[in-house]
Amino acid sequence: MSQLRMPALFLGHGNPMNALEENRYTAAWRQAGDTLPRPRAIIAVSAHWYTRGTAVTAMAQPKTIHDFGGFPQALFDTRYPAPGSPELAQQLVAQLAPVAVTLDHDWGLDHGSWGVLIKMYPDADIPVVQLSIDGTRPAAWHFEMGRKLAALRDQGVMIVASGNVVHNLRQAHWNGSSEVYPWASGFEQFVRDNLAVQSDAASHPLVNFMDHPDAALANPTPEHYLPLLYVLGTRQPDDAITIPVDGIEMGAISMLSVQVG
Repeated sequence: MSQLRMPALFLGHGNPMNALEENRYTAAWRQAGDTLPRPRAIIAVSAHWYTRGTAVTAMAQPKTIHDFGGFPQALFDTRYPAPGSPELAQQLVAQLAPVAVTLDHDWGLDHGSWGVLIKMYPDADIPVVQLSIDGTRPAAWHFEMGRKLAALRDQGVMIVASGNVVHNLRQAHWNGSSEVYPWASGFEQFVRDNLAVQSDAASHPLVNFMDHPDAALANPTPEHYLPLLYVLGTRQPDDAITIPVDGIEMGAISMLSVQVG
């Protein structure tokens, strides 16, 4: 029997408190876990493992990383004890060649990964490896990394990337205002309008996102946007592309989620 192709997901993860709270974003993540084909393993790509060079977690039991501050103790007490997969980590070394991939035994799962997976798969019973984002590489390189990962979707592996396509904490409304900045809504709409484009990295509008006039405000730094490119890079010609949930929080944080396949 042929292996069912797994979807690839980009989830706008937003506030770390989403790991504890229930809202329409977490409901969409939970629904994905309940309704999508169950993967044999997950490759997580998080905005919060932004490195020089490329690494993959290679331990059998990755730790839960609480890479944030100023939140309730209950969030720091939360654990996501999903097993790792040294075998899948080793497979990624071969799959991503000639990119040099370091087998990492120190990192674990940061909140960009476990914060969404704890809603999708609360039993933490699916092996997870986390792939770092090489911050020294251009956007097109990350899209091409997605292309290299695409074959794993046909081997029962789900790609779950998380970040935010608009992420500007300096401009965010910390006073509770729900007013959305025009540059935030404009850039998010640009992303929505171009999700279905199928082209090479050189000509894809979402790879060349910094050409958009609102990009510098929408993404003062690129690490929360780049995970989207891994997911778009995995897309095959017959894959549908859908938006499970969206919204803009604090005027400057897009919660747009994208499903490929």
